[in-house]
Amino acid sequence: MPTLTLAGKEFDVDEDGFIQDATKWDDSIATALAEQEGIKVLTDEHWKVIRYLRDYFQKFGSAPMIRKVTKDTGLPLKRIYELFPTGPAKGACKLAGLPKPTGCI
Repeated sequence: MPTLTLAGKEFDVDEDGFIQDATKWDDSIATALAEQEGIKVLTDEHWKVIRYLRDYFQKFGSAPMIRKVTKDTGLPLKRIYELFPTGPAKGACKLAGLPKPTGCI
């Protein structure tokens, strides 16, 4: 399995760069991953989505469907794509330190 070093820590990642152990994640990892995704600064809206995804994952063991993300965060889908240009799954879930979603997020 490939590894990735972020913020001085080493992580096992899948072929798409998703961290495999969400428990090793912290805010500094999100910031480092954001830079890799071309996001220079994580705003309060970014953190709102990231924290929502992490909380949902911790409760249910999977990423929520995008409709739930937009409803629960109050952010329209268009805004989520503006915040995470690579999309809610590749961008937002990756920054949140979640494994690559298998369903439709």
